[in-house]
Amino acid sequence: MTLAVIQMVSQADVAANLLQARQLLEQAAAQDARLVVLPENFAAMGRQDLAALGRAEAQGDGPILPWLRQTARDLGLWIVAGTLPLPPDGQPEAKAHACSLLIDDCGQQVARYDKLHLFDVDVSDNHGRYRESDDYAFGNQVVVADTPFGRLGLTVCYDLRFPELYSALRGAGAELISVPAAFTAVTGEAHWQVLTRARAIETQCYVLAAGQGGTHPGGRETFGHSAIVDPWGQVLGELPQGPGVVLAERDATEQAAIRQRMPVVRHKRFFAAAEPRLPGLE
Repeated sequence: MTLAVIQMVSQADVAANLLQARQLLEQAAAQDARLVVLPENFAAMGRQDLAALGRAEAQGDGPILPWLRQTARDLGLWIVAGTLPLPPDGQPEAKAHACSLLIDDCGQQVARYDKLHLFDVDVSDNHGRYRESDDYAFGNQVVVADTPFGRLGLTVCYDLRFPELYSALRGAGAELISVPAAFTAVTGEAHWQVLTRARAIETQCYVLAAGQGGTHPGGRETFGHSAIVDPWGQVLGELPQGPGVVLAERDATEQAAIRQRMPVVRHKRFFAAAEPRLPGLE
């Protein structure tokens, strides 16, 4: 089972981004990939009109969703569509979510995940302040979907810092976990590889981490290093910077053996936090 992650350096021009994404997806399909993950914000980076973009897509007037369905059909791919700014289904005027869609090889939507953890932080880079909640609403559901390649849990970028989410995905039967991302250069250098490997090791899942890797409008710099990590924490393939494709095979037999040899789910224990005690007040 060949898996792929796509790395991009998306800009504000949607048409140009979709053209590059198509070329990279064609490369992945030509190398026998059947499940491919696009990065966060693959269709647009640095735009100020996310709400309008999302409304157009929800109302059937945007270019991204039709392109996505057609590309999946043309190339025979299952695609995790990074993130799109989409309002809740049936509520086109509502605040958008940072939404990751799973599209099957017939162009049908199989699953939708709305990003649970929004990146409201301060970073010591030239952008400085990130407040995703200004543009997006918080998601509220954990999502796992069946695919021909294994049971897939969906996450996005900042979610990597919250292991309880990944534990919930494993508990729901995940064997693969997608992580479309746009980690900053600063936070990525410090934590990206540690986090992707840790989430793979603790869940015993394949982690499919598709990043942005370069310079975007406004001088924003992303870390890249898109990678596929196996359930033992080994990095099977990685791309430091720039657009490209990372491929790896899923070995379901070895994954099952890892889980059998080290049955961490069965060993998991739950306990209440200890009450604090002051010295001398036993």
